[in-house]
Amino acid sequence: MTLIYLIRHGRPQSAWGGADHDPGLDEVGRAQARAVADRLTALDRADRPTSVISSPLRRCRETAEPTARALGVEIQIDPAVGEIPTPAGLAETDRPAWLRAAMQGHWTDIIGDLDYDGWRRAAAAAVAAHPGAAVFSHFVAINGVLSTLRGDARVITYRPDHAAITTLRVGVSGLELVDRGAEAATGVL
Repeated sequence: MTLIYLIRHGRPQSAWGGADHDPGLDEVGRAQARAVADRLTALDRADRPTSVISSPLRRCRETAEPTARALGVEIQIDPAVGEIPTPAGLAETDRPAWLRAAMQGHWTDIIGDLDYDGWRRAAAAAVAAHPGAAVFSHFVAINGVLSTLRGDARVITYRPDHAAITTLRVGVSGLELVDRGAEAATGVL
């Protein structure tokens, strides 16, 4: 049995839609990143990840760093597990409203220049392509992976907390959910 750990980044210095479009972690987020590393390296050797994959964004890379260091591996960047792309031509200042609207509906209803239903399936395929890995990603991307596995057309089916670890298994029929990570206690992303 090959496991994959899909981890949401730790708490960032600023919320999405803030002035910094690629914030790093705040102090709580750095502590969460260390706790993820401790939890993953405490696993039995057979279940422990052997590689670390990260979204290109800073908050994911910083969350992944303690795990990569503890495992003695380099972080591999995979844009396919990154943040949901903003439609071309949409100003960064308009992204929060666009994203808020997108999260209320279904993948096929998202307005933009991209096939977002295809994007979520590609994110799931990218995660499945990293057996034995700890994959550090984002709220919407994690929802894309899980909604694909469940055949659920809704954009948001789960509210992963910062640094939540979702466990997946690569089975004979593809990627399977073993255990969802902790859900956020509030509606604040």
